[in-house]
Amino acid sequence: MSKKVLIIEDDPDIADLLQIHLRDLDMQLDCAEKGPEGLKKALDNDYELVILDIMLPEMDGLEVCRRIRERKRSLPILMLTAKSEEFDKVLGLELGADDYLTKPFSIRELIARIKSIIRRVNSLKEETKQKDEPVTLEFADLKIDMEKRKVTLKGKTIELTAKEFDLLALFASHPGKAYTRENLLNIVWGYQFSGYDHTVNSHINRLRAKIENDPSNPTYIKTVWGVGYKFAEEEDIKD
Repeated sequence: MSKKVLIIEDDPDIADLLQIHLRDLDMQLDCAEKGPEGLKKALDNDYELVILDIMLPEMDGLEVCRRIRERKRSLPILMLTAKSEEFDKVLGLELGADDYLTKPFSIRELIARIKSIIRRVNSLKEETKQKDEPVTLEFADLKIDMEKRKVTLKGKTIELTAKEFDLLALFASHPGKAYTRENLLNIVWGYQFSGYDHTVNSHINRLRAKIENDPSNPTYIKTVWGVGYKFAEEEDIKD
């Protein structure tokens, strides 16, 4: 079955180029030139991927990304920009982008990134279906529904971004296993993004603020000094 992809790009030459090559991959395409138009399409339709330019008329891509994430936490987003400043890259990742490509880019690189994102999403879905372990992981007051991507704490739903959920799901699936920040970047973001360890730190801090009774003395997500982070082993988590 072909994948449905939304392209939000105001440069007609780039938009046309994307459409030509993505149709060769048997993808169904929708396009939008302005931020508000693209946001509405993203929220009103089901897509496998959104390709989102940062510099857009009326509403920039960072704001579009933020608003998509408020409603569709697991929808993959690949951001494009003519800028190369670290600020844009970090902010795009902070807002929940799955990948980031700087213009000018090669079509081969773009297609490789798109295939990587879709492959990673499909792999996660298949892994969830095939696991013998329960779809819902439970640790004291914390429940993680892997299939529905839903987290509850003391019976109340906790709203997580896509990357916050991916981090928590990875940790909770492997209690006691320590991950370096580079490990987490590679696994959760799906490609090498060395030098952005602070992105992991900020995601961990926000995740702790949402699921820990005392983020400064966490029950679930522990710091492993000199290494990175781990999820507490089950026998160490108290009801």
